[in-house]
Amino acid sequence: MTENTQQQTAPPSELPTQYAPAEVERPLYERWVERGYFEADEKSEKPPFTVVIPPPNVTGSLHLGHAFEHTLIDALTRRKRMQGYETLWQPGMDHAGIATQNVVERELAKEGKSRHDLGRETFIERVWQWKGESGGQISGQMRRLGDGVAWSRERFTMDEGLSKAVQTIFKKLHDDELIYRAERIINWCPRCLTAISDIEVEYQDDDGELVSMKYGDGDDTIVVATTRAETMLGDTAVAVHPDDERYQHLIGKQIKLPLTDRTIPVVPDTHVDPEFGTGAVKVTPAHDPNDFEIGQRHNLPSLTVMDERAVITAPGPFEGLDRLEARSAIVGALRAEGRIVAEKRPYLHSVGHCSRCKTTIEPRLSMQWWVKVGPLAKAAGDAVRDGRVKIHPQEMEKRYFDWVDNLHDWCISRQLWWGHRIPVWYGPNGEIVCVGPDEQPPTGEGWHQETDVLDTWFSSGLWPFSTLGWPEQTESLAKFYPNSVLVTGYDILFFWVARMMMFGLYAMDGTPPFHTIALHGMVRDQFGKKMSKSFGNAVNPLDWMDKYGSDALRFTLARGANPGVDVPIGEDWVQGSRNFANKIWNATRFALMNGATVEGELPPVEKMSATDRWILSRLNKTVAEVDANYEDFQFAKLSEALFHFAWDEVFDWYVELSKTTFFAGGEQAKVSGRVLGEVLDVMLRLLHPVVPFVTDTLWTTLTGGESLVVADWPADSGFRDEAAEREIELVQRVVTEVRRFRSDQGLQPGQKVPARLTLDGTALAPHEAAIRQLLRLQPEGEGFHATASLPVAGATVALDLSGTIDVEAERKRLTKDLGAAQKEVAQATAKLGNEAFLAKAPDNVVDKIRTRLAKAEEDIARINTQLGNLPES
Repeated sequence: MTENTQQQTAPPSELPTQYAPAEVERPLYERWVERGYFEADEKSEKPPFTVVIPPPNVTGSLHLGHAFEHTLIDALTRRKRMQGYETLWQPGMDHAGIATQNVVERELAKEGKSRHDLGRETFIERVWQWKGESGGQISGQMRRLGDGVAWSRERFTMDEGLSKAVQTIFKKLHDDELIYRAERIINWCPRCLTAISDIEVEYQDDDGELVSMKYGDGDDTIVVATTRAETMLGDTAVAVHPDDERYQHLIGKQIKLPLTDRTIPVVPDTHVDPEFGTGAVKVTPAHDPNDFEIGQRHNLPSLTVMDERAVITAPGPFEGLDRLEARSAIVGALRAEGRIVAEKRPYLHSVGHCSRCKTTIEPRLSMQWWVKVGPLAKAAGDAVRDGRVKIHPQEMEKRYFDWVDNLHDWCISRQLWWGHRIPVWYGPNGEIVCVGPDEQPPTGEGWHQETDVLDTWFSSGLWPFSTLGWPEQTESLAKFYPNSVLVTGYDILFFWVARMMMFGLYAMDGTPPFHTIALHGMVRDQFGKKMSKSFGNAVNPLDWMDKYGSDALRFTLARGANPGVDVPIGEDWVQGSRNFANKIWNATRFALMNGATVEGELPPVEKMSATDRWILSRLNKTVAEVDANYEDFQFAKLSEALFHFAWDEVFDWYVELSKTTFFAGGEQAKVSGRVLGEVLDVMLRLLHPVVPFVTDTLWTTLTGGESLVVADWPADSGFRDEAAEREIELVQRVVTEVRRFRSDQGLQPGQKVPARLTLDGTALAPHEAAIRQLLRLQPEGEGFHATASLPVAGATVALDLSGTIDVEAERKRLTKDLGAAQKEVAQATAKLGNEAFLAKAPDNVVDKIRTRLAKAEEDIARINTQLGNLPES
């Protein structure tokens, strides 16, 4: 059991009759923050527990995905804090290069200006101004949710300390020849005018056209197909499989490229699938990643035929046309020459779009900065393989290895102004100098800094240690690195998680950034569909919190959180969680008004009733179950266990079974009041990490303690009483069976019925008063006539239903139900006896019929019993 400090039970009058989340949550959260509960002390001798917040974009606002992830992290950190750990939940925001620059550029556009009108320095000042005035609204929304983060440690990926970390690791990687500059194919956004990372590309099925066109003439003719006809102006070869007999005579030959004055070779390459299409593919090395690889293998030239805005630059009639205009014009010109063999439209195919502006991505050959990921990725894979880092659930390991074992070099440069500018200077004679944070850049005529900035993922990859002061060897770094666990979605396992693993192992001498990676799924609507504004099913979590309270939203999300599995959520479920919060409130208030207390020690076990011993035994089993599920990141299971313990066992059974004791008063009522106080104390502690607001309010009223945030986490005392559990299970069986019978007879729940209980010689005897109370059973009295007798759990409950039901109407209803059940049995039996049917029917169909048969046979037995129990009319 738990020990309590300041155990002066507040009077129940301090609790309003109804729980009003809007009146409780905001002031309570501010009180937690003001008292410094969420801060972490690096000088503490307590063991550390560290989690970083996946840094939301400075442009962002709280969405359901944030609310889901933050609920899980908050539950973990609140529990660890209660367990006595020096707990740090590190907050902060990402500068979000493209997104933030786009926001500020849109504001400038309203003024009729562009960033070029301001110049780089003035534009950057404007972005900082925007951040100060409008950015970071998500911080306030996190407070609304109840996030227990260390606000005094809040970091921003562009602040001075993190900027120093970025420059330090860039210099180190460059000096170790793990960063280099090269011309490669990248994802290019013609609207944002920058390279973008793979994660910033969204693929969707678009209606396009597949055009098959004829290259060469006469015997040297070959047909290729493409959805991007405009790129044919940059073709420098046609590739075929070296073993494809159809094209053996063409391999090595030069053929005419239509609409140009060039000829291009036919090259053999095993990348080509001879079974797909014509078995021949056009090769445009400057505008397709696969073609670039073919070009590298065959030393083909790379011709760039589009500028950064996707406008054709190739000399000729198509120069100056946008890519889509050029596509139509080129197909028309090829058709006029009789070179179009086939056209398929619409042709549905997957096309990449910029996640920020939705513009179609253009693969483009460009000079960029790259990280050589080979040795870094190997270290990231080894850390999981040798057990230094655990991935949970374990089945996600394969996806992790599939990614890190096949990583391509990472393009880290972006053609933006907002972000960490690459710390490289170019000299007048081709010199390249990388400058560290404590070094002076070269000066003099002709020297200039690289204009590109770094990919946002570069700085966020340093997050677990840069936020703790690295590259300085701070006390915080020594205390809180590595992080204990990373809680994040499986969708960014490959991007953010892999980068943190690579950088953490590299910068921190082989120490990984976290011990455990706990992956969760995505939030979906109640039908399992992805939430999206375009689908009309997107939900603002703030609306639900305003309507039902933050605890209700949090409990709904946690209750659906199975590791690595997507989480469906609907408003009805949030409303149900609101009802649960209300149930906790009302039942605790009732308990306080009827003697529940935490004052003094628990009474000796021998003074407790079986009901008291039962609930204490169930309480300790629940503590053990919740602990085990927390350690396994099974939030759904622990939430279900808490829900059923609180609602079913404490409120629906223990409180109800104890009412007669409380009403009778005396010594036994005091014993049960102390037991109930203990149960509520521990139950509220267990619930607190998931539903912090209502539990803290109730617990401080119950115990007079300071706050659940800094209270002790309950421990399983080891107390078990299997005999008491069996005894109360018998009581539950009796009550459940008689309630079912009453319902079947059409009796109202509150309708009182005379009854005789034969309980002598059973474990039920001490519980007669409670059983009568729960079942609304009156003493039998004079003229008692048992019209129904129910044998259950070794006892007999005889009921006098005279005058309480219309016997004839009830007999007709039951007879009708009996006929329907008998018909079901006949039909199912006939099907299961038909050998021809059984030979053809799928196993699941046969199983369903067998289940229906068993159910119908049970119904027949139940209805016959009910008919037999009816009084004579």
